[in-house]
Formats: sequence, structure tokens, C-alpha cells
Amino acid sequence: MAEMTLDELKGFLLQAMGEDDSLDLSGDILDTGLTELGFDSLAIIDTTNKVERHFGIKLPESEASDIETPRDFLDVVNRAITVAA
Repeated sequence: MAEMTLDELKGFLLQAMGEDDSLDLSGDILDTGLTELGFDSLAIIDTTNKVERHFGIKLPESEASDIETPRDFLDVVNRAITVAA
């Protein structure tokens, strides 16, 4: 199974925010806090649910609760994808 890319994550995040034109996900955002990027906890939960459905995985709650940056998100998702494979 393939890994989730940053571009895919950006797409899921934008969907959670309803394609909000004020969000800027360009540049090097890997280590920028999701809240700094404009995402609240509900948007992050919605993104997590969409990612889990899309990839057919379940993120461990202990790891999902520690997601603070896009890099964290990718790491947690891609570990779950590897375990599920």
C-alpha cells in the first residue's frame, strides 16, 4: 500500500475547512503547527476520519492525539498504513 503524501494531506485538510481561500498551505509547512496553519481541533478530527476511511486504517488514539504538525500527521498515518499492509 502506498504512503500518504504531503499533497494528499493538504487536500484532506482543505476539504475539512471547506476549501477556505484564506488558508495558505504553500511552502515548507511540514513542521508548522496545524493550529498556526488555521486548523482547529474539529478540522483535524474531520481530516483524521477522512484519512482513515480513504486508506482503510485506524490511527492509534495515543498517536493521533499527539499530532501537532503535518509531519506528525504523515508519520502517524504512514506507520498505520505499513502496519495494515
